[in-house]
Amino acid sequence: MGFKDVIKTAFPFISAAATMGGPLGVLAANTLSAKLGVTVSKPEDIENVLTTSKDPELLAKLKEAEQDFQLKMTQLGFDNAEKLESIAASDRASARAREIAVRDRLPMIMAIAVTAGFFTLLGMLIFHAIPDASKEVLFTMTGVLGTAWASIVSYYFGSSSGSSKKSDQIAQTLTK
Repeated sequence: MGFKDVIKTAFPFISAAATMGGPLGVLAANTLSAKLGVTVSKPEDIENVLTTSKDPELLAKLKEAEQDFQLKMTQLGFDNAEKLESIAASDRASARAREIAVRDRLPMIMAIAVTAGFFTLLGMLIFHAIPDASKEVLFTMTGVLGTAWASIVSYYFGSSSGSSKKSDQIAQTLTK
């Protein structure tokens, strides 16, 4: 279980908007950036802040950001995080339904290509020396491919309910 699961449960509005991306994701990122005093532009940035910050008030700032963001979302007509998540879920469902109806093989081909590329790159990084000039680019590419691969696994296999239950328990502990 990762930080994303905990964040999703403890901070549902920000998590749902960040997952959706687009204007709501930007609004969530701006709210977090303002409260935390750091640049947050993607969900992974929240994980980085949680793992590297030495700020003893971090949890309080995150809770305040969630409350502020929840107020903004309520003013926009999204009265609960489940509504945001249902929009994102229906978007994923319609993409899957389209794939079934059209029998489009491109998503599968792309998934195979990303998986092959990701694990090939990992193998190269493990078994070959990397020139100093190329390290940053290869590490960035590995991160991008790893994120894409995680999305592919989530698309095809979803998330386990056991993981969700553990996330709920950890989030409840955090918010107490």
